[in-house]
Amino acid sequence: MRTLDRYVIREVLAPFALALLVLTFLLIIPFILQQAETMVAKGVPWPIILRTTVTLMPQALGLTIPMSLLVGLLVALGRLSGDREVVAMQACGLSPARLLRPAGLLAVVAWAATSWVLIEAIPDANQTFREITSRLVADRAESEVKPRVFFQDFPGFVVYVRDIPPDGGWSGVLAADTRDVNQTVYYLAKRGRMLVDREKRVIQLVLLDGTRHSTSTRDAAGYEVARFAETIVPLDPESVFPRTGPARGDRELTIAELRARAAEVEAQGQSSHNQQLEIHTKFSIPVACFVFALIGVALGATDRRDGKFASFVLGLGVIFAYYTVMFIGQSLAKGQYVSPGAARWLPNAVLGIAGVIALWRRMHPVRRAGGGAIRALVTRLAARRAARGGTWMPRIPDVPWLRPPLLDLYVGTLYVRVLALCVVGMLGLFYLATFIDLSEKLFKGTATTAMMLEYLWWSTPQFLYYTVALAVLMAAVVTVGALTKSSELIVMRACGISLYRTAVPLAVAALVAAGGLYVLEERLLAPANRRAKALDYRIRGQEPRMVDLTRRWFTGDDGRVYHYSYYNADRRELGNLTVLRMSDDAGVVRERSFARVATAAADADASQAPAWDVRQAWTRTFDADATVASYTPIEEGHLTLVPPDAFLSPIPRPEQMTYGELAAYIESLRASGTDVREHEVSLYRKIAFPFVTLVMTLIGVPFAVSTGRRGALYGVGVGIVLALVYWTMISVFAAFGAGGLMPPLMAAWAPNAIFAAGAIYLLLTVRT
Repeated sequence: MRTLDRYVIREVLAPFALALLVLTFLLIIPFILQQAETMVAKGVPWPIILRTTVTLMPQALGLTIPMSLLVGLLVALGRLSGDREVVAMQACGLSPARLLRPAGLLAVVAWAATSWVLIEAIPDANQTFREITSRLVADRAESEVKPRVFFQDFPGFVVYVRDIPPDGGWSGVLAADTRDVNQTVYYLAKRGRMLVDREKRVIQLVLLDGTRHSTSTRDAAGYEVARFAETIVPLDPESVFPRTGPARGDRELTIAELRARAAEVEAQGQSSHNQQLEIHTKFSIPVACFVFALIGVALGATDRRDGKFASFVLGLGVIFAYYTVMFIGQSLAKGQYVSPGAARWLPNAVLGIAGVIALWRRMHPVRRAGGGAIRALVTRLAARRAARGGTWMPRIPDVPWLRPPLLDLYVGTLYVRVLALCVVGMLGLFYLATFIDLSEKLFKGTATTAMMLEYLWWSTPQFLYYTVALAVLMAAVVTVGALTKSSELIVMRACGISLYRTAVPLAVAALVAAGGLYVLEERLLAPANRRAKALDYRIRGQEPRMVDLTRRWFTGDDGRVYHYSYYNADRRELGNLTVLRMSDDAGVVRERSFARVATAAADADASQAPAWDVRQAWTRTFDADATVASYTPIEEGHLTLVPPDAFLSPIPRPEQMTYGELAAYIESLRASGTDVREHEVSLYRKIAFPFVTLVMTLIGVPFAVSTGRRGALYGVGVGIVLALVYWTMISVFAAFGAGGLMPPLMAAWAPNAIFAAGAIYLLLTVRT
């Protein structure tokens, strides 16, 4: 390779590595926020969590390698353009097309790596991830059962326990075998536990000192009660330990297997567009490396002095343009507007043509007048308005004690400009990602443009809640980094102005942002999230879930256990309702009622325990020795049950409630004996999270100073890395709090405390 080739490649490698690290972690962070938090709360060992995370790397790298190549080229060539080295090359007779040689070499390496990841690594890694997660249910089965929570992870079986003693096992156990649709068998025991033996492929419920109740919903008179000192209820090992592992999806198949499955699907008279899309994906995305190399040279090698930050932003714009076209093409393919092959290769064709045109224009520049005329027109209009006594901006009363110092005004203006750019940019990314996710529904006709716009409107508060914290951090880092690079911070120090004084407007803005986040959370976030969730279900063609549709088991305020097959909210009608009233130690059923159909009375409300109209019903009472004391058949009659609203009570998520609503909900759960640690963490986090703006600003200022004169791009990289670390810590400590490893209050405030301690240390050690 020539000296120029080696020089360009060296310049590309550093931003390529940085972009690969940041973008890969951005794609993995949803797993950390969702799956890893649940695993930590369940007590899954850290090696398994790390191994599970590693299995997701290929899925992310398949997308981030081409993206990082483009960012690396644009940043490197942007640096060369900013330092006028590209102008020097052109003065020496070298065309911008000469840079295609080192860019092409890098593209070949990236193409090979991406092809290996998509064709070889992803199928095995995805399958390994699915196998690991499928084993966790069995391995952590007993610890998954929580007090006064119905555990339904085993097919056809429900387990409910009143308490978990410190020495292990359960006390006050209710187990229901629902595998036979015509007969539900209930086991009630004073004590119990679960035995899991993976090697022998055995999983059993061991129940001690209890009773077994069995009856048929078709024969009301047939009822059996049996007492036992110990009984073992075997569970189906195939539902927990499948011999073949989870079935492979399309993404876990090789190309040959995808073609075979496509042939099977077509033989059944169905469309194989999903398999065809996966096949073309494995070839089209690696080819995108060459397209990005072409675009990188065309847009990066300029005679402007935009620098690295502008190149980084430009690279992100190109990346999102590529994947927007790709996902829109995918939606068109699923809507059968275009073929799968055309859908996958469309972004390469569109951006490839655009890259060729841009490179040709770069090699044959044409100077066009017009910019000066527009500027002259704007200047003329401003002068004419000023001559009439008007101004472009509204007049602000000049109050001396309200006038900010010049330093604060200068730093604050720069900070607000960067903050606004970050907020608008990240909001745009959220809007774009949401549109891509739902575009398939738009093209299929299940959603309208008005519904999409309304959904984006009600989702905006949640988007702002996520973006403001990161935007404040990046704005602080970029602002201080820009002052450092331009030597203005050194001039301020020379004038006796310390770093602490310079950062005062940033800290004030962070406090204002914290107050804004709290107001947003208390006033707008909860109702907006509820509206957005309802619209999301409508767009996806589903019924709005005002209740948890799997909540067919619950404990009422009267202490009885309710189980039903279905609930018709319009008619307030229950089907196959069973009501159990147990003894204090849960070893004996004191009363059991059954109704084929139960309908709430017309005058029933939420404040009373109304009489329900029942048909084909019966009630049995039992003595202390579990013998039947009485049997009352009810062909048509009444039963006193909980109010209808108990069956419609929502299972709200913390983000859909204000602080007061969540606190009241926690108290109601605590009164019923439910474990509320996870909800308490969410409650305390509602107060702790808004302060992240101040904490991030305090830690971002010394980090920005330490980056020296490296510029805004490194500030963006530092900001993203710090944000990733913070969000990871939020998930980890939330899992610790939910799992009982630390108090919920400490778990909610721990990330802020750790970052604040780091910020104080850095502020005390940095040169001020």
